[in-house]
Amino acid sequence: MKSLRISRVPLPTLACWPQQWHEHDNVWYMFNLKLKRDGKLDWYLRSLTDSGPQSYDNLENALSDAKSTNIQLAEVFESLELPYEEKQSVKLKVEKAIIAESRLMDEENWMLKEAINRHVLDPRPNAEDLLLQPGLEDLREPLHKVLQQFPYVQLVRFPRFAITLIRKDDNDWTTRAIHNRKTALYCAREKIARGFDLAGSNHWGKTKAAIRSTLLPRANQLLQDVGFKMMLDDALRRGQRVVVCGGFVFWYEENNSVGWLIKQVGESSPGKEGHTLWKEGKIFSKNHGRLVILPYIKENGEFVQGHTKNSSHDGKAKLRHPDHYVELPFEVLDGDLMYDLFGKMKYE
Repeated sequence: MKSLRISRVPLPTLACWPQQWHEHDNVWYMFNLKLKRDGKLDWYLRSLTDSGPQSYDNLENALSDAKSTNIQLAEVFESLELPYEEKQSVKLKVEKAIIAESRLMDEENWMLKEAINRHVLDPRPNAEDLLLQPGLEDLREPLHKVLQQFPYVQLVRFPRFAITLIRKDDNDWTTRAIHNRKTALYCAREKIARGFDLAGSNHWGKTKAAIRSTLLPRANQLLQDVGFKMMLDDALRRGQRVVVCGGFVFWYEENNSVGWLIKQVGESSPGKEGHTLWKEGKIFSKNHGRLVILPYIKENGEFVQGHTKNSSHDGKAKLRHPDHYVELPFEVLDGDLMYDLFGKMKYE
């Protein structure tokens, strides 16, 4: 989470992006990406002089504002009095920052939708059956409302009452948790993680990796869908043997008539999520790794070809024979399409 810092000195704003503020229900704050005097970029809360931080009560309006504002901010970038090489470096860093924010938001929204769908048939408790401590009767209806949408969560925060509760048994909510910024983040992540039988307080990167692995069989189901197979066949006719869709890669393997396989999108190294994608690049595969690193552009402008590998927990990937090395183009499908595809598989 970004901190609620406000820039105390005038700095050029080069981009913006919203972030949900987990300490309050349904609040998104807008953050500006500013160029500091030392040449580094950093996020600062956008503050309106008269009414405090700029906030939104829904994500749609926040994203609409961010995307239209970023188009306008391109003029600010062009006006920077910087050497050409330095300006290009800053431009790449800005693009990378926005890509990182967008990818993370898309992925977590997708996982939240899937978590809710996995429990759509779960029984919901009656409000009168919820066990609460004496004196906390005012929490009964708010808690009941949360459990109607997220019946699986074990941790619920009530900003209005400055209380966070932990579920002990099915309907026993008599235990309080520490009510602070850290548990606010845990409560927000709980809505995703607990939908996959994981805890919102666990390491978030490992939790999301586990969720991707859980959803892998679901992605394989798409290969049995006639409409999706037609889309992949069309891509193959156009020479595309790699189709990126959400956090998954549909990969066409020619040797031994294997056909289409599922791999996962990986990162070049820890903490590098959100590289600027090099769309004209290709993927050069020397092994049968389950992760695909897409071509990207480094902050210094260097172009890096894509490749395949295993994760650090998988051991070394099985090598291809040099005669079977492949260099493949790829295409990326819009994130919303992935939601639609998985939704169709869910309700078909």
